Amino acid sequence: MESKFQLDLLRRLRRLRTGNCTRALVRETSLSVNDLIAPLFVVEGEGPPQPVEAMPGVFRYSITDLLKECESIAGLGIPAVLLFPCLESSVKSPSGIEALNENTLVLKAIRAIKEAVPELTLIADIALDPYTTHGHDGVLNHAGTDVDNDATVATLGQMALLSAEAGVDWVAPSDMMDGRVGYIRSVLDKHRLFETSVLAYSAKFASPLYGPFRTAVGSEVEKGIYLDKRTYQLEPGNRRQALKEALLDEEEGADVLMVKPAGGYLDIIRELRNATHLPIAAYQVSGEYAQIHAAAKMGWMDLDRCRDESLLSIKRAGADMILTYFAKVVAQSLKVQ
Repeated sequence: MESKFQLDLLRRLRRLRTGNCTRALVRETSLSVNDLIAPLFVVEGEGPPQPVEAMPGVFRYSITDLLKECESIAGLGIPAVLLFPCLESSVKSPSGIEALNENTLVLKAIRAIKEAVPELTLIADIALDPYTTHGHDGVLNHAGTDVDNDATVATLGQMALLSAEAGVDWVAPSDMMDGRVGYIRSVLDKHRLFETSVLAYSAKFASPLYGPFRTAVGSEVEKGIYLDKRTYQLEPGNRRQALKEALLDEEEGADVLMVKPAGGYLDIIRELRNATHLPIAAYQVSGEYAQIHAAAKMGWMDLDRCRDESLLSIKRAGADMILTYFAKVVAQSLKVQ
């Protein structure tokens, strides 16, 4: 029965929500395949892709299968991939010296990808945690009690140089050492690698949401034990310090600034968007990905809708690009629409 009661309203905002086409016309934020960066894991040897237990649909690939995956990703229009190595324990050491081996796994993968899929923007993670026996992102001090900032930066500069010489397009220091962006930029420029960009993990918080990732790259010290990185990663409650870190990276020559994790730090993304004209990246980390999958598996949430809303929220907060393990399935979904 139709009600005779009628409000005297000049503005009825629901008028612009009446149908799919109208909603599309007034949509303020949308997600595009061009916003996506796909993180990928590479392992030595051959054999089928190795599933990462806590991350459904995510695998560690041999270089042979990695090339196939990159070709598939490029075919979907995803513009970039970020590469992480998962190394055998036999090549790890306290100093992570394997990172400076000119034929180490990630450098072999970079060369192979740039030859097979040259159109992809290829990003190399620059940090020592995949290479160290202790799982920290740098070289420990003599007492073994903390990461030695300057010694670590010296190694990171050489890692970045090797990656750039192998053909990577962007280097992405993810360690949170003081001064590493400026030093890496100076090393690259000294060797006339002016076109290699620096994607700085500028506001990387000390979060337990990295747990599945550490399993994927084999950097966890002991299963179930959370490695404490609070002497170099940011306190989750610190907004001003996060902005200071990011703006200092801009001063040191970073080309892109990143916030990590993304979902719990949308306010930081927005603050940074308002403070800089540089492109901003946000990393939807392994724990965020795993949470959505776990809740969907229990029947508590709709996987696709929650996935898409989580990414749209990151974009709405101000991110220009999103690193996400959902990249490929989202690109496939966008292609169907």
